[in-house]
Amino acid sequence: MAKASNLTRTDLDSSFESYLSVSSRTSNRSLRVAEKERRKSQTGDPFVLALKYFSEVEAGTPCSGNDVLERNLVLVERVGLSRGLPPEAISVMLDYAMSLRMGGVMCVRVLKFLIPATVVPQEAVVRAVSWLCVGKIAISTQVLFLRWVLTVFDMIDSKDHLRAIYGFIFSFVTEESLSPYICHLLYLLTRRESGKSKLFLQPFLLLLLSLYKVFYPELVTLALPSRMRSGFKNHNSTWKVALSAVQKRNNGQVSSDISLTLGLKDKTNSRKRKFHHLELPSLSSSIQSNSSSRSRKVFPLEQLHSFPQLLDNLHCIELPSQMGSLLGSSLALCYLDYVQDDSAFLRLNFWLGHALHEEFLFCSGDGGSGSSSEALHFLNRLLSTQHFLQEGFSSTEGFLYKFLNVWDGSLLRPQILGLLSDIPVVPSSCISQLLFEPLMQLFFTSTLFFKCSVIDCLNSMLLKWLTWHSVYALEDVSMSLNMTLSGFMDSVMELVRFVGRLATVGLQLEGCHSLLLSFILDFYETVCDMFLKYGLPLVVMPPVGVFYPALFATDPVSVDRLGYIMYRYKKNLTSAKCQQQETKQAFHISRQTYQEFNHYLLFMVSCLWNSKMFLPGMAIEVDQELLALSKVPEPWTSFDLIHHPAFLGCALDFHHKCWPERKDIDLNSIKAGKQWDWYPEFLFSQGFQGLQQFVQSSINRRSAAGINGQRGSQPTNR
Repeated sequence: MAKASNLTRTDLDSSFESYLSVSSRTSNRSLRVAEKERRKSQTGDPFVLALKYFSEVEAGTPCSGNDVLERNLVLVERVGLSRGLPPEAISVMLDYAMSLRMGGVMCVRVLKFLIPATVVPQEAVVRAVSWLCVGKIAISTQVLFLRWVLTVFDMIDSKDHLRAIYGFIFSFVTEESLSPYICHLLYLLTRRESGKSKLFLQPFLLLLLSLYKVFYPELVTLALPSRMRSGFKNHNSTWKVALSAVQKRNNGQVSSDISLTLGLKDKTNSRKRKFHHLELPSLSSSIQSNSSSRSRKVFPLEQLHSFPQLLDNLHCIELPSQMGSLLGSSLALCYLDYVQDDSAFLRLNFWLGHALHEEFLFCSGDGGSGSSSEALHFLNRLLSTQHFLQEGFSSTEGFLYKFLNVWDGSLLRPQILGLLSDIPVVPSSCISQLLFEPLMQLFFTSTLFFKCSVIDCLNSMLLKWLTWHSVYALEDVSMSLNMTLSGFMDSVMELVRFVGRLATVGLQLEGCHSLLLSFILDFYETVCDMFLKYGLPLVVMPPVGVFYPALFATDPVSVDRLGYIMYRYKKNLTSAKCQQQETKQAFHISRQTYQEFNHYLLFMVSCLWNSKMFLPGMAIEVDQELLALSKVPEPWTSFDLIHHPAFLGCALDFHHKCWPERKDIDLNSIKAGKQWDWYPEFLFSQGFQGLQQFVQSSINRRSAAGINGQRGSQPTNR
C-alpha cells in the first residue's frame, strides 16, 4: 500500500516538473514571437517602406549606382509580377513613373510591372494623363502608357473623371504616333454627351466616327462603310501573360466593368436651369485684327446694316464666330440663304440642337417653365427664321421627334405645333412611330381647342409638303433627297389617312362640334385639290366619319364647304381621267376611289335635291316602322335644301319674302312653281358659293316652265 502510494507521488512529481518545463518553453517561444513582431513593426514592412521611398524620393535623385533604389524597385517589381499591386501601390508607382523624377528609363521599367491585383484608381490615371502635357515624356513612353491604360481600362474603378477630361484627351488625336491609341481610348469613353471633332479618314478614326454617328447622325455627314475591319490592334501583349498569371493566382477574374460592382451612385440633384442657352449671342465676326485679316478684304457681319451694303460686300463677308447670332439678323439670314454653305448650316444646326435639347429635354421639372419669356421669344425667333428661309432645320426636326414623347400638349403649344408644321417629308416607313403615335395619344386625351390646333398643324404640314412637290417636281429634287415620287405619295397618303382617323374619332368625342368640323373641312379642302393645284397624281376621299357629319351639320357653312369639296373632287377626278387617256401615263386612280366618290355624290344629290332620304336602296336606311313611330311627316324630305336644319332659317326667310301676308307656314309650297327656281338663287345670294358650284356641276335643273304647277316634282340627277 505504502509502495503504491510512493509510486504515485513520484509519478505526480515527475509529471509536474515536465509540465513546468513545457510551459516554460511555450512562454519563451511566445516572448520571442512577440519580440519578433515588435521588431518587425518597428522596422516596417519592406514593401510598405519601398512604396514610401518612391512616394518621397525627390526629383533629380541619381539612379546610376543607387543601391537603395534598385533594392526597392526589385521588391515592388517582384510583388507586382507575382501577386499584383494594390490600388495604393498603383497610385504611388504611376505618379513616380510619369513625373520622371529619375528619368525616362525608370518610367518605362515601372510601367512594365504595373500589374493591378484588384482595381486601378481612376484618380491615378487622371494624374498620369495630366503629366502628358508637361512635354518631357518621350513619345515612345507616352505610347507605352496609353497601351497600359487600354489594357487595364476595364479594371479602372470609375470613369467619370476620365470622361470629364474627354476634350483634353481628344487634343492628342493630332499626334500621329498617339492617334491610334487615343482614338481607342476615346472609343471606350464615348457616350452621348461626348462632343464632335474634325477627324481624318484612317481605320481607327473611322471606328470612332461610326460610334459618333450612332449617337449624332446629323452631325457626322461622312458616308461610313457599313462593314469595317477592326482598326484597333491588341495592345496588351506586354502585360497579358503577367496579368493572366496574377488573376489565376488570385483565383478570380477581373470583371468586365469593375464599376458595376461598386454600387450605384446617388442621382445628383440637377441644377435649376435659367434658359441661358436660349439667349441669342451677339453678332460678332470670327476675324481678328491681325495681319492675315488685314491682308485680305473681309467685311465683318456685324457691320452690315442695309441690303445694298450686303450686295456690295457679298463675296467678302465673314461668318460670325457664334452661328446662333444669325437668328437675330434678317440681313445675316439673307446672306446665309444665298451662300448655301453646308458647314454654316451644320454649325447652326449643332447650336440649335444643343440649345433645344438642353433647355427642353434635359432640364429638370422645375427649371423648364413654359411661361418663360425667354423660351417664348427664342421659339418665336426660330419660327420666323424657318419661315424666312422657307425650310426647317434638321436639328429642330430631331428635337421634335423626341419632345413629342414627353410633351404634355400645353407647354408652348402654338410654338411647338408651328415648328411641327415645318418638318420636311417623313418617309412612310417611320412616320407612324416618329409622328403619329405621340400625336394620337395627345389628341384623344386633350381639349377641343387642342384637337383643332393639331388638325390645323397637320393641314399646314400637308400644304408645305405639296408646295415643295409642286415647286421642285420638274427639277427632280426629290431624287436627290432620297425621296422618290412613289415614296412621297406614300407619305402623303399616310398623313391624309391618319388625319381621317383623328377626325372621325374626334368628331365622335366632341359631338360633331362645328369648330372642330371647320378645321377638318379646311384639311380636306387641301386634299381634294392635290392633283390640279399641286400636280400630285393622288386622290384620297374623306372617310364616312367626316362626310356624313358635314352633310348633316346644323350650320350652313359646313354644308356649303362640303359642296365645294365635292365639286373640287369631281374636277380633279375628271381631269385625272382625261389626262390618263390622252397621255397614257402610268397614273392610275383605283376603282374604289371612283366608287367612293360616286356613292357620296349620289347620296348628297338624293338627300339635298331629290328628297329621297331614308328610302330603300339609299346609303342610310331606316326601318319604316321606326320612321312611323317618330311621327315626322314625310321624313324622306327632312334633309333637303328646304327642310335641312342648316338651311331652315333661309327657307323661312324666303317663305316670308314670297308670301309676306301669309300667317301659316307651308315650306313645301316653295317647291311649287317659280319659287323652286328662285329658292336656289336666293341661297346662292346668301354667299353659299360652294353649294352653288356643287349644284351647277352635279345637278341638272329643269326650267321653271317645265315644272310649273307640278308641286313636289324634283329634277333628277345626271
